[in-house]
Formats: sequence, C-alpha cells, structure tokens
Amino acid sequence: MMAAPSSVSERWLRDGLVAVFFFLHLFYSIAGTKEGASTAEFDVRPGGMVHSFSRSLGDYTCTFTYAAQGGTNEQWQMSVGVSEDNLLFSCSVWRPQGKSYLFFTQFKAEVKGAKIEYGMAYSAAAAGGQSDVPLKEEEFHVTEMAVSHKEGKFRSELSKLVIVAKTAHDEL
Repeated sequence: MMAAPSSVSERWLRDGLVAVFFFLHLFYSIAGTKEGASTAEFDVRPGGMVHSFSRSLGDYTCTFTYAAQGGTNEQWQMSVGVSEDNLLFSCSVWRPQGKSYLFFTQFKAEVKGAKIEYGMAYSAAAAGGQSDVPLKEEEFHVTEMAVSHKEGKFRSELSKLVIVAKTAHDEL
C-alpha cells in the first residue's frame, strides 16, 4: 500500500512530479494535441447518492466516484494526460473555484491501464492566490489502483485529487 510522502525529499519529489504534469497538461492544451491531454467539466451533485464521472485517453481511464451532501451542484473539472513517451498517465480532479462547500461522505479516484505511483487529495485547491491544502495522511489512502477516503478518518472536505500512474508499456 502506498502512502502520501512524509519526508522532505519525498515531498520535493512529489511536488516536482506534480509540477511536471501540470506543465505537460498546459503544453498539450495549448498545442491542441488531443492524444496528449483532455479536460472536461462536470457537476458534482449533492443529495447523498453515489455518482461517477470518467474520462479515457487511449488505453487509460480515470474514474471519480463520490457521494456528497449539502448545497447545490458545483462545477468541477477532470484532466487526463499521457506523457509523450507514453510511460506516465495523469489524472487530476478539482474544483476550479478552490474550496468545495459540499460535505463529502466518500470519494474514490481510480485508474485503469496503469499503476499509481503518486496520489494526493486536497481539502482546498489553489485559487485566487491561495495554495493547495492537502488532506492529512490519515484521511485517505493510496493503492496501485485508487486514491480513496479512509472510513471514519476522512473529515468530509475534498476539493482536488491528483494521480500520476506508470503505464504498462515497456520498451523492447
């Protein structure tokens, strides 16, 4: 089972990976390369029912499953991307306005076609000059296939998820 980074060097590596994928997403979006990255908007709906949203890119799929209470629909985004060498797949799910005001009872972001190398969940997403606020390590867990809440530990605040996964493609 994989955990969120805890040492300074692990956090530095994590932040570096996140930065690389942010710039890859930005580059592919500007270049208009449909095979490299894809971003879609969707509504996160309260009401306590379980909902899912998925995006696929080539052989890889990211699915965000959640249940939330309170408020009204919020507009969120999901971006998926594949590195130029096809060795890494990334998936980011977030609320562009920053902090969500919904009360999440559960969440799970899972990937198919790749194994998660890094996963992080945030209670607030960077917006309006504010920084990302990561969840406490005890609130969520990361496996090779998913990032999800920990029953009884998750404090119901979620605004962003980031996954970087290694694809199954090997060079011959």
